[in-house]
Amino acid sequence: MKNFKIIRQLILLLSAGFFQAQVSIGKPAVQGSSILDFGTNMTQGIILPATSGFPVSPTNGTFIFNRNDARIYTFQKNAWLPLTEGNGSTAAIINNPSLDVGNGVIIGAPTSPATGVLVLESSSLALTLPKINQPHLTVKSPYPGMMCYDTDSNTVAFFDGAYWNFWK
Repeated sequence: MKNFKIIRQLILLLSAGFFQAQVSIGKPAVQGSSILDFGTNMTQGIILPATSGFPVSPTNGTFIFNRNDARIYTFQKNAWLPLTEGNGSTAAIINNPSLDVGNGVIIGAPTSPATGVLVLESSSLALTLPKINQPHLTVKSPYPGMMCYDTDSNTVAFFDGAYWNFWK
């Protein structure tokens, strides 16, 4: 009987997490209205996919690190918008010889029309970037295509392989 109670509690816990469709990384629980929420005082950010050129059929809100010109781009209003200056470097990128398999991971919905390595789907929740105080000083080995939120300057920070770029 005791095992039944433990199994029932485990099933309830797992199903609650599934239906909530929120994930926290680096902290015990999601705070606020985030679909993907990172802990504070982190020294690592999100690494964007390093593509050779631009993906086919992107959706608005897509971010990439383009190896061809060492720039970070976002796809907005059906056009690619550069977020960095174009003087980055691809020297630190490790080549992955594996073929892409599947449609990536979707959080927040069972399916998505968008394609990507990680797709966040929600009509009411947002992505909260990893919060790093002065990433240009704190992150010891930044990787090309890294993005985070700088809590010191209150900006979104992008590393292009050579320089940190900050956006308000």
